Parts: sequence; structure tokens; C-alpha cells
Amino acid sequence: MNNETMMYRVDKDNANQAREILLTVYDALKEKGYNPISQIVGYILSGDPTYITNHKNARSVIRKIERDELLEELVKAYLSEK
Repeated sequence: MNNETMMYRVDKDNANQAREILLTVYDALKEKGYNPISQIVGYILSGDPTYITNHKNARSVIRKIERDELLEELVKAYLSEK
């Protein structure tokens, strides 16, 4: 068993891409009348793309980036408000 802490890094370009993707998907979900937060959380937790609407190609857009990168962007945004 390895007791060392692993380091995880995402480069700045991926962080910006994750933000743009989240904003695009959020807007598409909102336009279709969904609760965007719940739908995005469902997608991140399950990996099931059917949580995301096809409206404005949002389902394809969100799959352009890994879920862990999306989650990192969300955590960074939340903690930067503290």
C-alpha cells in the first residue's frame, strides 16, 4: 500500500475550457426548463450523458472534457468565493 499523497494537476487551458463548457450546458438546460445544477450534478456523479439535453448540442459539448476536470472547476469556483 502506498501512503504517499498523489498530486493532481489540470492546466490553465483545461480550466478555462471547463468553465466555458459548464456555462454553455447550464444555459441550454435552463432554456429547456430543467434545473441545470441538478442535471449537471447527475451527469458528473453518474457519467450518464442523458442527464444533459441535446438542445444546443449541450450533450456533445459536455463530453468534450473529462468529468474530473469539470468537478475540479466547480470546486475551485466554490472555494474561491470563501
